[in-house]
Amino acid sequence: MRYQEFPPPPGLAGLVDCLWLSEAPAAPADPALLPVAHRVLPDNCTDILWQDSGNAFFVGMMSTWFDVPAARRVRTVAVRFRPGAASLFVGPVPLASLIDQRAGLDQLWGRSAADRFGDKLWSVARSDAERLALLTEALYARLSLAPAGARAASALASRVAAAAPAGQVLALHAVAQLEASGGALRVESLAAALGVSRQYLANQFRDHVGLSPKLFARICRFRAARTAALAAEPGRHGHDWATLALDSGYFDQSHLIRDFQDFTGASPDAHLGNP
Repeated sequence: MRYQEFPPPPGLAGLVDCLWLSEAPAAPADPALLPVAHRVLPDNCTDILWQDSGNAFFVGMMSTWFDVPAARRVRTVAVRFRPGAASLFVGPVPLASLIDQRAGLDQLWGRSAADRFGDKLWSVARSDAERLALLTEALYARLSLAPAGARAASALASRVAAAAPAGQVLALHAVAQLEASGGALRVESLAAALGVSRQYLANQFRDHVGLSPKLFARICRFRAARTAALAAEPGRHGHDWATLALDSGYFDQSHLIRDFQDFTGASPDAHLGNP
């Protein structure tokens, strides 16, 4: 399977995590030779995918892993949004109701707009660069911003954030602080720092991000631990999970193991392929 990520368009770095392309190979004639499904882990982001099969859909926040079956050849062009930014591009979608779910793009953009853009992408032969350029134009258009010329990232992102609803701005600030702490910041402390109640913060966070702030923080912590484990050279007896857990902000090793099981479907050693 081919998979490539590309930087966000100029000016959208604070709102878009990346653009990406993928191409899954055709299924072999013998079902026994089907490739293993690709396992996707929660990353605290949301995506819109356009596939050459005609499917176009928004993928909500993930609370756990899921397997993408590799049954047929399909090409995909997609955008991955930073947490809390999706509604600026898709409208007031109920993100909390789309956890581990997806919604057809025609429900969010309207059938006419969704079909027109799908036709642009796939009705004629285009290069990857041309499809990414079309996606970039569509993202600017969804923000009602002229795509002409390069813009300073900070200027465009601040302009967009200034026009966002107060609850969304609060959620974006909360996301930034949780990510900066690696998920170690307690929700009570975060709410106090932002000058709101825990309940108000939780409600705004679910509305504009999708997950609860506590689950979002857990995924931040898990991702930091997984990244550290992948970068560390295992010792003679494998990884020192107790030390890695404490370094990643976990109370103890058992909490880290639980998160690996919840978010990857396997123990830490099994997930990393350790004997």
